[in-house]
Amino acid sequence: MKVLAALSGGVDSAVAAARAVEAGHDVVGVHMALSRNRDQMRAGSRGCCTIEDASDARRAAAILNIPYYVWDLSEKFEETVVSDFLSEYEAGRTPNPCVRCNEHIKFQALLDKGVALGFDAVCTGHYARIVDGPDGQELHRSVDTYKDQSYVLAVMGPQRLAKAIFPLGDVASKDEVRAEAEARGLGISNKPDSYDICFVADGNTQGFLRQRLGKKPGEIVDVQGEVLGHHDGAFAFTVGQRKGLALGKPAADGKPRYVLEVQPETSRVVVGPQELLTVHHLNADQAVWFIEPPTEWIDCTAQIRAHGRPLEARARAHSGGEMEVELIDGVRGLAPGQSCVIYAGTQVLGQATIAKATRNMDQMREFSVAN
Repeated sequence: MKVLAALSGGVDSAVAAARAVEAGHDVVGVHMALSRNRDQMRAGSRGCCTIEDASDARRAAAILNIPYYVWDLSEKFEETVVSDFLSEYEAGRTPNPCVRCNEHIKFQALLDKGVALGFDAVCTGHYARIVDGPDGQELHRSVDTYKDQSYVLAVMGPQRLAKAIFPLGDVASKDEVRAEAEARGLGISNKPDSYDICFVADGNTQGFLRQRLGKKPGEIVDVQGEVLGHHDGAFAFTVGQRKGLALGKPAADGKPRYVLEVQPETSRVVVGPQELLTVHHLNADQAVWFIEPPTEWIDCTAQIRAHGRPLEARARAHSGGEMEVELIDGVRGLAPGQSCVIYAGTQVLGQATIAKATRNMDQMREFSVAN
């Protein structure tokens, strides 16, 4: 099989490519240049698109004795991932750029281009498993649940899953991958993982948003509407946030306040006590299903953060690409814009983007009256 191996310059993608070669595939390595203003070197775990990374990818390809190319996808990355990130924050939502990158770059732009060039599949270093089920291929969590990336991969859908290879899905731990990289002489076995937003290399997300979106002053209010402070842009806040509120008036009970809601239309940020963060019901759109969309409630688990714990839930599909999910025990800090992925055991059933999170309004009214 002719395989296009995505080489990020990290240890995971290099070992994944090595395993593809070892499996007898005809492998070609490609490094995606996602920024036209790349830093020379990485800053620890920050970023993944530096010139250093491209050089590491080239060396890995040379050691594996496979052809190597650099594809400039920076324009596509800016138009989709970065633009989506900015517009979602501006709309008062909390996006996950890694989900969008997997959707638009790694399993759309890269895969589609690869297929057009005659490749049969794309190989990446993601931690997830592809399992042959009774109704076709299924996406499952990796054996190493700590490194599992099925949450950010669920957006790819079953059609693109059929043209993907994840050689690291069955490894027990990242230590095993590092040991294999060292044994193969890849020279990057101790390179740190990249886990921050790659296009915010200094880690200052709020500064990046202010630079790109400008100042849009507004008020910070409590659930009764009393003004507690002011801000330079509601886009700099996300539901569940506690730090950086800079409130001039402390709560009467002395307890910390948290962001409950971001209202971009009025540039208002609503804050309140932690107990009002709990959400039991959500509606999501842009649903992607790996099974026949269930019109009746099905029992499942739901994950709403990349490294969040599975939550007992039930879900059903609605027309227009909508998904409805009930979280049995509720969860705190859920924000519109996040991805919700539902599972049956380790199997991914579907994914959607949270459009509306519903709190217990009776509790909010009781709090408002009591205070």
